[in-house]
Amino acid sequence: MIAAGGAGAALAGPLADRYGRTPVTVVSLAPSASACLGAGVVFGRSPLVVVPFVLAWGVVVVADSAQFSAAVSELAEGSYVGTALTLQTAIGFLLTTVSIQLLPTVADVVGWQWAFAPLAVGPVLGGLSMLRLRALPAARELAGGRG
Repeated sequence: MIAAGGAGAALAGPLADRYGRTPVTVVSLAPSASACLGAGVVFGRSPLVVVPFVLAWGVVVVADSAQFSAAVSELAEGSYVGTALTLQTAIGFLLTTVSIQLLPTVADVVGWQWAFAPLAVGPVLGGLSMLRLRALPAARELAGGRG
């Protein structure tokens, strides 16, 4: 799954440079949210079903990350880019850590089959945020004017 994430980032980068960061990010976040919900559907199924699902999830779950970082580097004032990227990375790792710590608690309530479903909130909020960014004048600064 982790290696598949590298493929997702490698695919999303050139697409975002060509079509814009916000649309590529939204398009990658939608299946990421769907995978959070779909994990319950494939739970307990044959590895012939689970392995391709997890690999596809790996591709889309990482594809947006570099786009958020690129957007920060393109929109932040030059003297604050490093600080902004550091803050973004720290918040990202914090959210990941909190999610990992809460997952067993959620599983105790809803069972492991549906424990990943609440994680869909992250990609949904990220997608909505990118759609909001796309509507702002600052979006012209992204991906060479492609948003």
